[in-house]
Amino acid sequence: MLVTQKKQYALRAIFELAKHQGDDPVKTAQIAEVQAIPLRFLEVIMGQLKRAGVVDSKRGFSGGYTLSIPPDRIRVGDIFRMLDKEDNAESCPSCASRGTCPFLGDCVFMRLWDEAQRAMDDVYDRTTIQALVDQANAKSHTNH
Repeated sequence: MLVTQKKQYALRAIFELAKHQGDDPVKTAQIAEVQAIPLRFLEVIMGQLKRAGVVDSKRGFSGGYTLSIPPDRIRVGDIFRMLDKEDNAESCPSCASRGTCPFLGDCVFMRLWDEAQRAMDDVYDRTTIQALVDQANAKSHTNH
């Protein structure tokens, strides 16, 4: 799975919502500011996350977004796959140029790329949003 800017932004948005789990809904402007995400891009991402059932939205003055799934049940790999599916991503997970590669079918590096991809996918799939929040909390406690 290639980690695109969009995937990074989606993870940051979900991370920000997880930090406010149990609080009032979080406005997109607040997420955008705290996580340095362009607001227009964030609005598109939040729409995709809502369609996928990852977030809920509430309209109005006190509206915003909340997680619809507990952060300890949201895996990084699940978010990446959901965005790939939503975007109809056809890119090769191992080699960005597989479709136009002159060595397709006879690439000495393909096993290496596939093995590295499986290792990264394993890390993404065992990392939950809650683990990232816990890591950030632990780091902030040691810095004070």
